[in-house]
Amino acid sequence: MINMKNFYLIVFAVLSVFFTKVNAQQVIIFKGQNLVIGKNVAILEDTTNKLDIDEVRKSTKFIPSQTQVPNLQLSKSDFWLRFIIKNESASNQMLLNLEYPTLDVCEFYYPVNGVYKMERLSDNDPFAKRKYKHQDFLFDINTSKDSIGTYYLKVQSGQEMVLPIVLGTPQKIAESKLTNDMLWGCLVGILLVMMLYNLFVYISTKDISYLYYVLYTLFIGLTQTTLSGYTYRFLFPNSPLLFNNCIIIFPALAGISLMLFSRSFLGIKDRMPVMGYIFKAVIVMYVIAIGIRLSGHPLIGYRAIDISALCLSLSIYVAVITLSIKGYRPAKFFALAWTIFLAGLILFVLRNLGILSYNNFTNNTMQVGTAIEVTLLSLALADRINVFKADKEKSQEETVRVLQENERIIREQNVVLELKVEERTHELNESLEDLKQTQSQLVESEKMASLGQLTAGIAHEINNPINFVTSNINPLKRDVEMILEVMATIESVSQSDLPAEEKKKKIEEYKEEIDFDYLVVEIRHLIKGIDEGASRTAEIVKGLKIFSRLDEDDLKRTNLNEGLESTLVVANNLLNNNIKVITEFGELPLVECYAGKLNQVFLNIISNAIYAVERKFGDKTGGEIKINTTADDESVIITIADNGIGMNEQTLKKMFEPFFTTKEVGEGTGLGMSIAYNTIKKHNGQITVNSDPGKGAALIIKIPVIFDTKVV
Repeated sequence: MINMKNFYLIVFAVLSVFFTKVNAQQVIIFKGQNLVIGKNVAILEDTTNKLDIDEVRKSTKFIPSQTQVPNLQLSKSDFWLRFIIKNESASNQMLLNLEYPTLDVCEFYYPVNGVYKMERLSDNDPFAKRKYKHQDFLFDINTSKDSIGTYYLKVQSGQEMVLPIVLGTPQKIAESKLTNDMLWGCLVGILLVMMLYNLFVYISTKDISYLYYVLYTLFIGLTQTTLSGYTYRFLFPNSPLLFNNCIIIFPALAGISLMLFSRSFLGIKDRMPVMGYIFKAVIVMYVIAIGIRLSGHPLIGYRAIDISALCLSLSIYVAVITLSIKGYRPAKFFALAWTIFLAGLILFVLRNLGILSYNNFTNNTMQVGTAIEVTLLSLALADRINVFKADKEKSQEETVRVLQENERIIREQNVVLELKVEERTHELNESLEDLKQTQSQLVESEKMASLGQLTAGIAHEINNPINFVTSNINPLKRDVEMILEVMATIESVSQSDLPAEEKKKKIEEYKEEIDFDYLVVEIRHLIKGIDEGASRTAEIVKGLKIFSRLDEDDLKRTNLNEGLESTLVVANNLLNNNIKVITEFGELPLVECYAGKLNQVFLNIISNAIYAVERKFGDKTGGEIKINTTADDESVIITIADNGIGMNEQTLKKMFEPFFTTKEVGEGTGLGMSIAYNTIKKHNGQITVNSDPGKGAALIIKIPVIFDTKVV
């Protein structure tokens, strides 16, 4: 029987050997082919960020990696990776390749004669400083055949660190890089083709969905190339800071443009209003993530992008699945494209977690998924045109059906409608006739009012000179009879037998008795007064003739200064001695016009000016009316201004409307300015008003010299 003590010793020894083997770090045997060494490294997290190579070499806290691609998560710590390589290849030179270009800092420590040297690479340095002109971190390992060496990597990043580590010869690594670059070139080519095609369609159709698609394709392409380091290599080789910011900014812009594209393409606003608010919230989240990154918090910004992307994926899936169930065909295309993209992304993540092996297929699933996604979305946009076409045809068919139905209804109701139209037309004709009669009566009323004003003016103007004539007639008759008596007396004396001297003496005594010299002076004075009265009457009649223009129905070439002067003659009775009229008549060409109608316009305006001045000044002095005439090459300009009460803005807006008046009831019909406006318009002229309440008003009339009958 075995001694129990010895049994326990044997079991303990076996277990010790077993666990030692399990926990011991495996040596990497390199035989010349590219080799993924992720499972053969040990990892140490330096939370203090202060350890140096000597302290790290002595540390016993290294933990073996459990995955083919170490995933160091998102952390502010420094991470040390240790690996042991035995070179069994024919080459003395190897390359260590970290296929994760977004590391902030990567330091490679290698032994030389027992002393560790360090080579440092960082994407915070210009790209030109790198020995190997590639975005990945590449380090030389020089060791002889069958030699064994222990190597260390120190990495630090503001993003989540997923470290595919490949060991190979320079030639094999170069071949791998060339293949990878070609695949990326194909992806970029596909994205450019999709962008240019849909940009052309947008320019042609102006459909905003195409523009959002172009922006999404642009930013998702920039996102992929940035995460793979190509933007650092080709776009921003001398701007590392811009490259590091774009690692977060490009994904955020891609997410924003995708939300805008989804919202427009799927018609979220109309079909799913609540989801529209969720989409806006996700856009705000992306904007906040960009703000956090630009404010200098890369770790928080990176996590904010992750949260925003998760919300984006869920909200889009909910939207497309819901709309697909409802039978909206574009949503089905979108769901397929989005599913393929997420499938590629998931396969890429499973590779990073070590669940899937590290090979060319798993390395490029995300790129392939992106290419298929943008292609399917482009096809979805193209298919939407077919959907719109089908909807349009359906709408046209419905329109034709409705039109046919309307045509049938119209035919059935045609007889009734014709009867109603005839009845209504008869009623309208009667109403129109009544309206014409009413209009004629109103115009006649305004004419009668003007005629009354004209008659009063004529009576007043003619009465003064006629009274002057009639008042001189009786004295003149008396003086003439006395002259006749003188002549009879002189004849009687001259026929008498008296001596000539006696006759002369008697005649002189008689003339002296009747004051013959004064009688002659008085007769001449009376005749002069009668002559002046007759002349004044003739002038008034002449002015009246000019004002009335009995030939007003014919176009005549007229001097408008004469019309204004004759109007002032007619309106003279309205002026009291307190209103001063100032005329500044320029030299005017003859104007082709209806003179009588224009004189009526002048009378209406001058009458209103007199009314405004009297309202302000009453019986006091100070009131003025200024009439100015000028001319240019094509028109005559007449300005009639007063310093009366003026007009407010409301009155200015309505002054040319029929029946509008500011006068008291019975003082005006409200048609004067309306008739004036229509008369000026008939002459193809313009009438404008400038007024300042309390200070007066000025009416400016512009009449073309040549009357254009075509315009009328």
